[in-house]
Amino acid sequence: MAEKCRRMVFLCMVHERAGTINPVPMSNHNDKLTDAEAIARFKAGDHGVFRVLAERYNTRAYQIAYGVLGNKEDAEEVAQDVFVRIYKALPKFRGDAEFTTWMYRIAMNLARNKYRWNKSRGAKKNISIEKTQESDESGPGIQVSASEPSPDEQAVLSEFEKDVMQEIENLPPLYREALVLRNVEEMSYERIARVLGCKLGTIKSRIARAREELRKRLEA
Repeated sequence: MAEKCRRMVFLCMVHERAGTINPVPMSNHNDKLTDAEAIARFKAGDHGVFRVLAERYNTRAYQIAYGVLGNKEDAEEVAQDVFVRIYKALPKFRGDAEFTTWMYRIAMNLARNKYRWNKSRGAKKNISIEKTQESDESGPGIQVSASEPSPDEQAVLSEFEKDVMQEIENLPPLYREALVLRNVEEMSYERIARVLGCKLGTIKSRIARAREELRKRLEA
């Protein structure tokens, strides 16, 4: 069953990367199911409905994993593993937290494990951080333009991004994780606190300290 789920998620990701929103025809009824309704049907034995959840959230799982790992192949592997884990655990999901919060926690934990495994093997990783579009109380963050730069600008930008990624790599994991959720997933501070199981003030402090530490390192 787990291998069947892995193939299902893989197909969702391949088609989505190619620009196809629905890799397998889905009825309008299924497409409009809420998360709670899809979960209830899954628990009742309709395991095919799991595709609704996989298609709906595999991109978010990938974004979190990529934000931590900075490697496309590793991120895709983790994103698949997220939904294999969810598939196995969903029958026991009690709904104490929102499904998405639960999914984010699983994605972050698996990305952490992969990061540690990579680090133990000496693999070099990149982490992509962009400024969230939402205003921050802590002031401006690290921002990379979304427009197409000129060749000269690209050279400068590439060097800057390399420096940023290297310094993010050196941040304490707790700071790095909070920063990824804030800037990659554009989560609110409250949502990050729920995902990481921390107090709101702790999350704000970690993100502020992470950004301040990055500024100091980049200005040195």
